[in-house]
Amino acid sequence: MADLLVRPCKSPLRGSVPVPSDRSITHRALIIAALSNGPCELRGFAYGNDNLGTLRALSALGVRSEDDGRGTVKLRGVGLAGLKAPEAAIDCGHSGTTLRLLTGVLAGQPFRSELTAAERLSELDVSTTVEPLRRRGARIDARTIDDWLLPPLVLHGVSAEHPLGPVEHVLARANDHLKGALLLSGLFASGPTTIHEQVVARDHTERLLSAAGVPIETLGPILRLYPPRGPLSIRGFVSDLPGDISSAAFLLCAAQIVPESRVATRRTGLNPTRAAVLEAIRLFGGRMGITPGGDSMGEPFGEVSSQGSVLRATAVSGELAQRALDEIPILCALAARARGTSEIGDAGELREDTPDRIAALCALLGAFGVRAEEHPEGLSIEGKPDGPLRAARVKSGGDHRLAMTAAVLALVADGESVIEGADCIAVSFPRFVGTLRALGADLEVVS
Repeated sequence: MADLLVRPCKSPLRGSVPVPSDRSITHRALIIAALSNGPCELRGFAYGNDNLGTLRALSALGVRSEDDGRGTVKLRGVGLAGLKAPEAAIDCGHSGTTLRLLTGVLAGQPFRSELTAAERLSELDVSTTVEPLRRRGARIDARTIDDWLLPPLVLHGVSAEHPLGPVEHVLARANDHLKGALLLSGLFASGPTTIHEQVVARDHTERLLSAAGVPIETLGPILRLYPPRGPLSIRGFVSDLPGDISSAAFLLCAAQIVPESRVATRRTGLNPTRAAVLEAIRLFGGRMGITPGGDSMGEPFGEVSSQGSVLRATAVSGELAQRALDEIPILCALAARARGTSEIGDAGELREDTPDRIAALCALLGAFGVRAEEHPEGLSIEGKPDGPLRAARVKSGGDHRLAMTAAVLALVADGESVIEGADCIAVSFPRFVGTLRALGADLEVVS
């Protein structure tokens, strides 16, 4: 296990840097490529543990791939009827996205399969994904504790006589994992998949499927997918994967709190259902700029610039909080340096993580000398805009976002800080340390 030693910045952060490919898009692009009539090519692939786990899972299902080791992965799609029964249980590691999306795909297969997960993920309640799939005819067994359904999941498959049926589901809250699982299961169903969204969740799955030729229509808050006409209906494609805005957020926010910094992230994903963190940064008074660069497979991208700003407290709640849920940890770092008390609300879903992210964020902020109070659905943060924060020694708890948030806070501390168990950062941003160094930060990995 590795620790991360971070020293306070003595000069501004400066530079233009790339960020890893968007994990959410990469997971889905890999799966859709596997189900296409192939061949497919994904460029700009980031070698995070989660995306590599999805690639290994597809290999276990009989999908061939080639990796040049420099960011280009080629897959030979097997079509909708070409997946093979795995010889052993498929390990989804720490990736909840891999687990949920593959549950949707494997629910419609004619063979038995099993999905397992790492210890931390094995405590994740997947009932919101499993129950709607069961309603359309999927036969899924799960470990049950009280009302929770937990991995491992055993999927018994369906028959030609009894395939998955049509389903109509109302999303109680923004949930792109469930939406993705339902849409992917709909590729193997006998009728349409209809989803009603009260808050539009990330729409990566439908953008990629539509670009690959799958019939999808949107009528206001209603999304409907019709089953493809044949097993070779999904076209092969080439995708230049956009950079992950969730990863970029750590660099952009670091620039906000280190005085006089100017940082840009290149080829960053700008999907409007994903870019809520940019809205939130502006609410804090952050100075930013966006230069559009084009799109690939329906996904827009561009350069995002950020510079040191005088931040003011704000409230992040409602629809904005739900759309920026993954970025709440790094937004708390902005709140820590903003003048006044910031309120984070409507983020109760973070308590379902392991560890409880709201409680963990309060403890993390407290370690750096920032007063924070947790609430059932969020937390209040009393900003400390003047003077350095207190140097701290903290534990990541295996959470990559908490580890990177701690590293950003440590840049404005009064001495050396240590983040224990920082190797979890490789889940999403394997080159995080090197990228911050390229911008002028002083940090190193220690055993």
